[in-house]
Amino acid sequence: MTIQPEKQTVVVTGASSGIGAAIALHLAQQGRHVLTVQRSAPEFMGKQGLGFIDFIAADLTKTEVVRDVCEALKYRYEVGYLVNNAGTNRPGGIDTVTGEDLDVVWSLNLKTPTALIQAVLPGMRTRGFGRIVNISSRAILGKTERIAYVSSKGALVALTRSLCLEVAADGITVNTVAPGPVSTALFDNGHPVGSEKRAKVIASVPVKRVGLPIDIARSVAFFLSPDSGFITGQTLFVCGGLSVSGSGGV
Repeated sequence: MTIQPEKQTVVVTGASSGIGAAIALHLAQQGRHVLTVQRSAPEFMGKQGLGFIDFIAADLTKTEVVRDVCEALKYRYEVGYLVNNAGTNRPGGIDTVTGEDLDVVWSLNLKTPTALIQAVLPGMRTRGFGRIVNISSRAILGKTERIAYVSSKGALVALTRSLCLEVAADGITVNTVAPGPVSTALFDNGHPVGSEKRAKVIASVPVKRVGLPIDIARSVAFFLSPDSGFITGQTLFVCGGLSVSGSGGV
């Protein structure tokens, strides 16, 4: 017997820390069965008061590993929700970006999400329900020295828009969340609290602060809700107004 949507597994990739961990933790706190997929266990594993947390140790940069993960998602879990959060970046402008940079970034940022979507779609179609959220970036609107990254994240938005039309009649929605600057360990290392560099970013954001991982997690949870079935093919910029302020390149 097919279990109800609220009991189906939520898959979140790249959830060991940062935005992915916040998404997985927020969903687990709602009582969801969350399955995270990345190299190391989420930082909150074992925390009390959460829903059921499962974890697949996987290096999603490796094609053969992605293939094994896809097989597990097809046959071991009843996946009703997929959050493609795992991603990578190789900074560089048009004069320095290499074919290797493009291969590495596009593989994890686009090819892996595509493979995971292909793995879970048959089950979603059979059950007549599914929610897919792809994590892009405000940087797709323009950011220097990010050729490989922004091109891959822009392609993820295009994938969302085309895919939603193919699966809408099956009860499956596909949306994108595009974060602006968010206070993760990676961001904080490059923009220390109290630094001039961080102050410059904050000054460019209309709400005058950087985002928190929970800001992104709540937005993802909205798209994942069984009640959000009339929203598909959309890109939600969670950026404090940066996407409309004209402050590009931050």
